[in-house]
Amino acid sequence: MNEQDALIYIVDDDAAMRRSLAYLLDSAGWRTQALASGREFLDSYDGHVPGCLVLDVMMPLMGGMEIQLSLGERAIGLPIIFLSAHGDLPMAVQAMKRGAFDFLEKPCKDHVLLDAVGRAVRQSIKQCLDRQQLAAARERLKLLTSREREVAECLAAGENNKTIARRLDISDKTVQVHRQHAMEKLGVHSTAEIARLILLAGEPPPSG
Repeated sequence: MNEQDALIYIVDDDAAMRRSLAYLLDSAGWRTQALASGREFLDSYDGHVPGCLVLDVMMPLMGGMEIQLSLGERAIGLPIIFLSAHGDLPMAVQAMKRGAFDFLEKPCKDHVLLDAVGRAVRQSIKQCLDRQQLAAARERLKLLTSREREVAECLAAGENNKTIARRLDISDKTVQVHRQHAMEKLGVHSTAEIARLILLAGEPPPSG
């Protein structure tokens, strides 16, 4: 996954502004999709594609702040670059507190917008890769039996075979068998790798 995979959404009810922004971003090598309303964007957005949203603040029916709230309710972390012709500081502060990537005032210099888009896309790619790693780690852990999972979690917490055997009330030999099976299924070669995989899955090992 790289910047060529990214898609820059432009949402602005001003047709001339949409064309201008699309031309600038297209000229810089970005793929773009220009839309006239928030509803069009929400209906067409593909959450699996990295990129960012260049979003006008003041629009009829559904303004930029409402779109931001809607994305938040859906747990969609697409970076948002707000564009405002009004320079409303309280609104900018509110947008940033809600997680906006940037808040720029119209008319915005080309290099300022292009810089913001580049940084936002890099953040979006990282978020997508993190989600992929999370999903992959969880799928690998699903391969384990419940007992193998227990042993793996104990190993990730730094426990040795004898301690695990006492904790789970099984023999040292049984622990070794489950340990070997777990490592084979997970495709790892050390307890450190098991710990990293469990952390990637968003499931911290027990502390004791």
